[in-house]
Amino acid sequence: MNEPISWRKSKRSHQTTSCIEVGQDPRNMRIRDTKNRAGGTLLLDKSTFSAFLAAVKSDRLR
Repeated sequence: MNEPISWRKSKRSHQTTSCIEVGQDPRNMRIRDTKNRAGGTLLLDKSTFSAFLAAVKSDRLR
């Protein structure tokens, strides 16, 4: 059975229009654009999401 996904947005994004939401289920993390929620979702396993997050935090993706 598919469980509903609880989406959350960073508190730092305030009212800006260029932000994403993150959701999770027991095995995966999901990322979507807040401006186009129906436009698709990036699905990552949790270890890949952790590596992605570490790269963002360390500014390696510029």
